[in-house]
Amino acid sequence: MSTGPSNPTALKRWFFFTLRRLREKKDLSRGDAATAIRGTVKTIEHVEVGRRLPTPLQLDKLLELYGVPERTEFFQDLLVRAKKGRDWWVNFDFEADELPEFFKLFLGLESEAEQIEGWDARVVPGLFQTPTYAEAVVRADDPQLPDDEVARRVRLRQARQSTVLDRQQPPAVWRVIHENALRLPVGGPEVTREQLEALLALMGRPNITVQVLPVDAGAHTGIEGSFTFLTFAPELEDPGLVHTETLIRSLYYEQPEELVRYRKALRLLQVQACKPEEAPTYIRTIMKEL
Repeated sequence: MSTGPSNPTALKRWFFFTLRRLREKKDLSRGDAATAIRGTVKTIEHVEVGRRLPTPLQLDKLLELYGVPERTEFFQDLLVRAKKGRDWWVNFDFEADELPEFFKLFLGLESEAEQIEGWDARVVPGLFQTPTYAEAVVRADDPQLPDDEVARRVRLRQARQSTVLDRQQPPAVWRVIHENALRLPVGGPEVTREQLEALLALMGRPNITVQVLPVDAGAHTGIEGSFTFLTFAPELEDPGLVHTETLIRSLYYEQPEELVRYRKALRLLQVQACKPEEAPTYIRTIMKEL
């Protein structure tokens, strides 16, 4: 690849997920892998949980053992990127431990995704939020935050948007948003109206699709909250993952049966929601009624 992933956090995840999957596909144990690299089971364990990256020689040996030596050049290129790359958010004035590791992982994965799909039940998704709307969301989530921390989180959210949506080859983004999330007066009617105007502008981009799930559509798929489905470039041979966020932490679903269930849920939501070409009319109607 002439271009490709460069966020170390995302690439470490890709290495441990892919190498573990290749080993399991061959029905090999960690002991087998350790023998191949003349190392220890602990070394393989550290690679497969993302604590460390393999050395170039270890990577060669593992790929040979797993029966994919033809992918060596590709893997080695990504290994260099993982070691020399720089996560985009490190320029922000956060202390090293202020951004939780699970959130750093999401920031890295989102910025590398080729396709971002999801369901938003409560508010406009963060990737689309205006600064004033984002500030209101942050303050509502934690009213005790000091002003400087609120401002910092808003700046990070805006940088996240530009990193993902304005990159040279932006991802295809498809969100289904509940009508109630658009009607909720986050920050007051004027802030919400400004947010909906910004959303309409984003929907004018060819890579962004938005559907609205009307209130009168009734009960939906049983999904309890919002989720995001991330899909990566085909050459990574990564099936993708689903990210959900709780009050305490982020959760990641990567197993085939989990992805199938979320894919089915998303397809049902897309069927129940208005057609993409009808969404601007829904949003303009809501703006008039605010």
